[in-house]
Amino acid sequence: MSSTDARTETYVPDPNRWRALWVTLVAGFMSLLDVSIVSVALPSIQESLGTGPAAVQWVVSGYALTFGLALVPAGRLGDALGRRRMFLAALAGFVLFSALAGAAPTPETLVVARLAQGFAAGALAPQNSGLIQQLFRDAERGRAFGFFGAVVGISTAIGPVAGGLILALAGQPDGWRWIFYVNVPIGVVALVLAARLIPRRAATRGIGSIDVAGALLLGGGVLCVLLPLADADAGGLASMWWLFPVGAALVVAFVLWERRVVRRDGEPLLDPRLVTGTPGYATGAALGTVYFLGFSGVWLVFALFLQLGLGYSPLHSGLSVTAFALGSAVSAVVGGRLVERFGRRLTVIGLVGVLVGLAVTIVVVLTVPPDALTWAMAPSLLVAGIGGGLVISPNITLTLREVPVRMAGSAGGALQTGQRIGAAVGTAALPGVFYVVLAGGRSYPVAAAVALGAATLSVAAALVIAVLDARNEKRRAHRTCSEEEKHSHDHAAHVT
Repeated sequence: MSSTDARTETYVPDPNRWRALWVTLVAGFMSLLDVSIVSVALPSIQESLGTGPAAVQWVVSGYALTFGLALVPAGRLGDALGRRRMFLAALAGFVLFSALAGAAPTPETLVVARLAQGFAAGALAPQNSGLIQQLFRDAERGRAFGFFGAVVGISTAIGPVAGGLILALAGQPDGWRWIFYVNVPIGVVALVLAARLIPRRAATRGIGSIDVAGALLLGGGVLCVLLPLADADAGGLASMWWLFPVGAALVVAFVLWERRVVRRDGEPLLDPRLVTGTPGYATGAALGTVYFLGFSGVWLVFALFLQLGLGYSPLHSGLSVTAFALGSAVSAVVGGRLVERFGRRLTVIGLVGVLVGLAVTIVVVLTVPPDALTWAMAPSLLVAGIGGGLVISPNITLTLREVPVRMAGSAGGALQTGQRIGAAVGTAALPGVFYVVLAGGRSYPVAAAVALGAATLSVAAALVIAVLDARNEKRRAHRTCSEEEKHSHDHAAHVT
């Protein structure tokens, strides 16, 4: 596979492509928002349904678990059967299970609804990136991925704010149900518009082409990694640590199986040549995984620190980190326009901004009194947010821009699977660091500062990856220019 393959496929611009994009982004925003929006409602759910913290924790972690499991197989199904068909089916399921979660009479029903809702959301997510690959090219694709990256970043950062606002407006004791019900009318409208605007494309392959063995191996590997992390609050890491080596073995078996499928000219679930032969894909996937490890865990640390340590309400806690979401929203859209010009250097700049913003925030947390902390953190979180928007959006574009359209769904699913695994590790590890420091007799500000410091380590690791890739990108560009000059010189000599 080469970049030429990705660029020479027949492309006819669809007149509805931008309207279709906005509909798919609204649906994608809902599904990603539900990863974090429920966190602030856990105490209300626990009180309303009369259950323990372990069961309620699965309302969050169960969603993330099935979300991650669905990504790659659903992306591959979208490639094979048509992304419009998969998008509509997944969105319909998401709306249905959102309604079931809102109406759940028991904790068990709620957890089952959330597992199903997460699976539908995971099936929806890779269709977004796949449809962008299908509907856009060149600079337009960069802009479209810019909007998509803004949705990914904002939905994660704004979840606590949206959850706190809904709880404040809906009231007690069952206000938490509206966190799920709000998806229903929005989802129904999006479903009707998507059916009208997303173009019909013939299925490229039938259901028989799906690599079932590969799906089972990869699904088992992802499950073994995510399950102990999803159950971390109930001691999952201690009791299920043995699943990590099992998961690693299954992933190795998956890679070997996919290579075998390719050698036999079959249709792999995830083509290994995406990693070995697509410029920027392997590096971008690694960068996204490492960055999300710190990026996603930060919001739980802030929620724990501000609500438990300083006594903030859920809404006040969410509003305290709004500056990050605002900065990320603006810079992600701008980054989508600049990525073709600056390439990987843009993510290097963004990661430096995130590091500087988090470092200053740590100092603020340690030195500013609680009653002034919300405003004192705003400037540094704004800088971090601007940097974050220049990381997620351009990295998605750089990672997927050379991927052939026929593989866009599975490639986007694999990219987001890495991000979900990074997010799962971060949301388990960073609060763990927070509680360990507290248990050692330290204050809440110190515990928050140490946990945020751990997040900066993952951002620094992502920066190292970005710098190395920027250097490789420069060498690739130089080599391409040299080859073009040589070709021009040879052509001129032949003419002479």
